[in-house]
Amino acid sequence: MAKPDKHEKFRDLAEKRTNKALEAISRIGNLSNTQLYQWEDAELRKILKALRDEVSKVEARFDAPNAKSRRGFKL
Repeated sequence: MAKPDKHEKFRDLAEKRTNKALEAISRIGNLSNTQLYQWEDAELRKILKALRDEVSKVEARFDAPNAKSRRGFKL
């Protein structure tokens, strides 16, 4: 069996990882259900900032592909 070329591999992994990320973001959105959860505005702002910051880092990594950055999130 022939090895997939780099572009095929990229497309396959990008699709899988993007769908997984979108599902995770959707689950964060489920936390907006006020019948089940309560939050403070500062907590919400912190979550949204972390998501925006990480998307910005992804964009920067595509501009400079050899740069790496990993960091966890905690309220």
